[in-house]
Amino acid sequence: MNKENIIKELNFKAIRSSGAGGQHVNKTSSKIELTFDLENSNSLSENEKELLKQKLSSKLTKENTLILFCEETRSQHRNKDIAIKRFLELLTINLIRPKKRRPTKPSKASIRRKAESKKRISVKKVLRKKPKLD
Repeated sequence: MNKENIIKELNFKAIRSSGAGGQHVNKTSSKIELTFDLENSNSLSENEKELLKQKLSSKLTKENTLILFCEETRSQHRNKDIAIKRFLELLTINLIRPKKRRPTKPSKASIRRKAESKKRISVKKVLRKKPKLD
């Protein structure tokens, strides 16, 4: 995954930010909409695309487009930088393949220790009971 090539494939759109802010917010477009077309990306291999489709399925549109918004700051440029940073983090986290689990068996010594421990606890609990007066 080459970050520079992926950043070149991103599309940005500036939108008016919502919420309070007075006159300034009504005339400036500081909210950033970042879109990334996963299907037509040249920077990612087919395996990477399939992995991202699986892991990001809830965040992708029907056309396999990822859309991120950022309206944290009043600056369009800072919002753009934040959106790019979030996007790259999202990709790096979701491109990690999980390790395959190798099933293991407990050792004979650990099975024996567990049985002895259970026996000790059982005896301790039996001793707590009131004695039977027969």
